[in-house]
Amino acid sequence: MNIPSMRVDGKVCLVTGGGSGIGKALCEGLAHFGADIILTELSSKIELGKETAAEISEKYGKKAIALPLDLPNLESINAMTEAAIQEFGRIDVLINNAGIQIAKFALDVTEEDWDRVLDINLKGAFFCSQSVGREMIKQKSGRIINIASQNGVIGYQKRAAYCSAKAGLVNLTRVLAIEWAEYGINVNAVGPTFIRTPLTEPTLNDKAIYDDIISRIPLRRVGELEEIIGAVVYLASDSSSLVTGHTLLVDGGWTAW
Repeated sequence: MNIPSMRVDGKVCLVTGGGSGIGKALCEGLAHFGADIILTELSSKIELGKETAAEISEKYGKKAIALPLDLPNLESINAMTEAAIQEFGRIDVLINNAGIQIAKFALDVTEEDWDRVLDINLKGAFFCSQSVGREMIKQKSGRIINIASQNGVIGYQKRAAYCSAKAGLVNLTRVLAIEWAEYGINVNAVGPTFIRTPLTEPTLNDKAIYDDIISRIPLRRVGELEEIIGAVVYLASDSSSLVTGHTLLVDGGWTAW
């Protein structure tokens, strides 16, 4: 029996929004398990991306570069893909991590709020997948991992646009898995619960909100950055070769109710 590896040695992994937070943690985890890293950041934050790439390269001894990406601008997306291919010759794994959330009750959501959340979280992920997917089709291999959310399969207050975008991403995962299976491309998603990051600290520091969140999680705690790494590395590795169209929930049991 040939036992597949959980490592990703020699793979080229592209992580959008990889300069900080969950994206940075995923870059570190993938580099630790042997991957070379392409991370993207907004043009306005590309220096942060370059600092993160240099830190990862020094710490893990893997090649790491940062490229600008302004979602959902198609010109920016295609330029990013072209630059990645020029630098590495291929992209083995795409992780659509970049995203935003605007916390408002449904009656207060503006058209601008709605468009911004859907444009970055769903439209951006789709066109990144399309752009990189074209290269993976040429390679006849690839992995796409969408960072969705538990809010892609449940509802939660002040997240009308966010839940809609993440639900769309969960179903987009299924569609791309069906369409691109013949090219050797696996498409999956990871759905985290609330993860402690600099961006979520204001929410988690509100005692009423925190208590409500914890009351819904059987493990009675929110997630830490490192707890997303295992799911993503698994889906990027050869161990998940028969898994496609799936959303792996890393939610402390929230959706088990």
